[in-house]
Amino acid sequence: MIEDLFSTTVLVGILASGIRLATPYLYAAIGETFGQRSGVLNLGVDGQMLLGAFAAFYVALTYQNLWLGILAAIIVGGLMGLAMAYVTVNLQAQQGISGIGFYLFGLGMSDLLFQKLLGTVETVRGFPSLYIPFLSDIPFLGDIFFRQNILVYLAYLLVPLAWFVMNKTTLGLKIRAVGENPEAADSLGVSVARVRYFSIILGGMLSGVAGASMSIALLNVFQQNMTSGLGFIAVALVYFGGWRPGGVLLGALLFSMVNALQLWIQVKGIQIPSDFAVMMPYVLTILVLVLAVQRVRPPSALTKPFERES
Repeated sequence: MIEDLFSTTVLVGILASGIRLATPYLYAAIGETFGQRSGVLNLGVDGQMLLGAFAAFYVALTYQNLWLGILAAIIVGGLMGLAMAYVTVNLQAQQGISGIGFYLFGLGMSDLLFQKLLGTVETVRGFPSLYIPFLSDIPFLGDIFFRQNILVYLAYLLVPLAWFVMNKTTLGLKIRAVGENPEAADSLGVSVARVRYFSIILGGMLSGVAGASMSIALLNVFQQNMTSGLGFIAVALVYFGGWRPGGVLLGALLFSMVNALQLWIQVKGIQIPSDFAVMMPYVLTILVLVLAVQRVRPPSALTKPFERES
């Protein structure tokens, strides 16, 4: 019955799940925010997440060390970001098309590695939920906020850190200048290529961690195409958030809560077609993009290659 969704137990479950499920959105979208603020659109986020998820899972399974898995995801994501930076900055390839190419590469390579190195679905003992004295025991609030794993807390700490770097540091000023007017930034001695390389690689590393947060923290398993397009939602969240970390946080929570709701709808067996429930986050993505285009202005140099004059 639909009334079951309004019981205290279910509401706490939806909120707790929503807080937890926002983790990969935050890592991927914050990383993409840095890249887009520097003027580069990366549609390969989902592929980076898939390879990061597999690298983290395989290393964690092989060496029984979750932090080694995170390191592997960071390295793989960084290498994907490096390749993306070379294609878009040096070769000046069309960013949308090259990004789709990297997505397909990540999708195919993660599938191939899964078949060759694992061959079957296995599980790992992922990051456990942390018990915080006193806070975890608070009725309702403790279950929602203070019984999450370490990667969840780090994802939320990333938001104010990203805001500080973007708005209060020289590095952030350079990133924003390159994304708005690369010619002016170059005339002031800022290396546009170096700033964009840094931003794209950082985005790739965070996308790798986003994938790892799924395979060794949220689901504790790796499956083919396990992201199911989550990386594209992360790109949409950057638009929804107006290229601001705080806006990205609000968007991530919105999407994760909708996702948690559709999961609980299926768990409770409410008479709503399961396909419709699964479709909800993606319909929301389309609506968000339509609304975002009307109310926010992207960085002026987004998707525009820069060639320094001799």
